[in-house]
Amino acid sequence: MKLLVIGAGGREHAIAWKLAQSPRVSRVYVAPGNAGIALEEGVSNVALTEHAALIEFAKRERIAFTVVGPEAPLAAGIVDAFQAAGLSIFGPSQRAAQLESSKQYAKEFMVRHRIPTAQFQSFTDAKSAHAYIEQHGAPIVIKADGLAAGKGVFVATDLREAHAAVDHVLVDHALGGAGARIVVEEFLEGEEASFIALVDGEHALALATSQDHKRLADGDQGPNTGGMGAYSPAPVVTPEIHARVLREVIQPAVAGLKQEGTPFVGFLYAGLMISERRIKVLEFNCRLGDPETQPIMMRLKSDLSVLIEHALKGTLHEAEAQWDTHAALGVVMAAHGYPDAPRQGDAITGLPPAGDDYHVFHSGTAAQDGKVVVSGGRVLCVTALGHNVKMAQRRAYEIAEQIRFPGMQMRRDIGYRAVQAPAARGPHSA
Repeated sequence: MKLLVIGAGGREHAIAWKLAQSPRVSRVYVAPGNAGIALEEGVSNVALTEHAALIEFAKRERIAFTVVGPEAPLAAGIVDAFQAAGLSIFGPSQRAAQLESSKQYAKEFMVRHRIPTAQFQSFTDAKSAHAYIEQHGAPIVIKADGLAAGKGVFVATDLREAHAAVDHVLVDHALGGAGARIVVEEFLEGEEASFIALVDGEHALALATSQDHKRLADGDQGPNTGGMGAYSPAPVVTPEIHARVLREVIQPAVAGLKQEGTPFVGFLYAGLMISERRIKVLEFNCRLGDPETQPIMMRLKSDLSVLIEHALKGTLHEAEAQWDTHAALGVVMAAHGYPDAPRQGDAITGLPPAGDDYHVFHSGTAAQDGKVVVSGGRVLCVTALGHNVKMAQRRAYEIAEQIRFPGMQMRRDIGYRAVQAPAARGPHSA
């Protein structure tokens, strides 16, 4: 069968790479794709982005099903459009995708369904937001309500930073329509983890746990980004925590969406803050994370196409995912000027051939005059396997050191929490 993946980043590269490994799949098309995706065996780029053109392509090529990678097409209703055309597509409807496209909607949904989250208040008026911040003090978190490509969250350590973030979003309109409203939340302490599940509208199948690194620089310093690296599994998600997340977060969310007439089919991502005895949801996303997808797909031993078909048929309770016992770690290589003004067009050299224990997933790359060049903010994600996180880390950095492009930015400490304080892996902490 032939499949279609929508998107152009490292997440979509990893999804297509994994789907193409299935003996059931003859060809995976990625729209619009990138330079690295085009090099994969059994995978082809398709220079399409408009919904109508994608629907026509899927019909013409008899695509068995489509997988949506990024959040923007989901928020724009691509799933509704495909389904109206009689096409099979994996992802939530536009209404269900509000869980990611509106922070206010997500917070109110969590309150309605008693899903643990931080205290919050939303604002469209800067003066009211400033007054609230003065009343509650810092540290405090300011979030743009809409989609901001991972750059709409500001963790303010003092009042000056908090007020500046409010003005940046509500007064300067730096995030456009995504920042027409903000959500101000209490600051939570603990360790973050990403918990992602396949959902079929009623049942959920947990994927391997992972942990992302949002800040640009080592030691979790610098501005927030879309993610500078990730690893799997996340030792902080012990078997006990895993069971609690399913019971207190994932299952109530799936049941709540169904109860409210917006059944969720797709990848449901809960960003968690975990302390010793407390779990709270920082955010919900309605798709796989990037760069978490890259290490997760490196560890997945099951046929991804089979798991997605179960989700589309509503039979996820009959499915089981098998995971490599090795850890996987991905290091993002970003463009000069990222995240504010990434420079484009720099030539990339030293890209290695594919290996058994590593893979270089492309994000912001393009082919130009026989060369691979930078075409986005996050450029590559070098992902490697190892017997533990420390060994996967060492291998990923060995490969990354071979790759060069002018002004490249790369954190040198991806996985530091797991390396410093490894936890025993139980049967549920895959």
